[in-house]
Amino acid sequence: MLSKSAARTFFLVGTAACGLAFVLLTLDTFRQIPGQTREENLTEAAIRGKHLFDQSNCMGCHTILGEGAYYAPELTRVYERRGPEFIAAMLRDPEAMYPGQRRMQQYDFTEEEIADLVAFLEWVNGMDLNGFPPAPPLAAAAGTTTQATVADGRPAVFNQMCVACHAVGGRGGSVGPALDGIATRFDRDYFTRWLADPAAIRPGTTMPKLPLSDQHIAELSDYLASLEN
Repeated sequence: MLSKSAARTFFLVGTAACGLAFVLLTLDTFRQIPGQTREENLTEAAIRGKHLFDQSNCMGCHTILGEGAYYAPELTRVYERRGPEFIAAMLRDPEAMYPGQRRMQQYDFTEEEIADLVAFLEWVNGMDLNGFPPAPPLAAAAGTTTQATVADGRPAVFNQMCVACHAVGGRGGSVGPALDGIATRFDRDYFTRWLADPAAIRPGTTMPKLPLSDQHIAELSDYLASLEN
């Protein structure tokens, strides 16, 4: 059993050692921050986007870097998950992307502000966060990937733009119809015209006109034309 003086000494030495360890770990953390945050990639556009992100109180609904609310999707890896075209379209007109489905506020951002927010999210996506956030178990079900094409032939743009609403083989959203066997009902030319302007083919459709390049439309048309089962 320790004497009173020994106990006091043990407490003081232990407290000092723990305090020193805390200080050293803090200094080491600050030393690693520039490298792990990819500080060299922090552009003026990304800085403006960060200020706009804060001013618009995006964390009131979204979580980023482990901070924020859980009402809306987590944004730390959204650039990787959805891609810049989807993000820009969502910021431009949320209702057009998910008619009657989402409650994201229409902020009326300018095109420059949208570009700045995309740049900020791209910078966050490039941080080395030691595996945070972990890939969700639902990622495989949704078909999330950063590769140009996944093993089952899905173009990356399908996983960024289409999978939120449509499912193939039981993987994806349920807002729109499942696309299994769609090639037995429509041909590639129809898919190309539909993806270019859905409302021109079917007035009143809830399918938005997505910000797809000609290459994206070609990739998606080829993929949809392959879905015979």
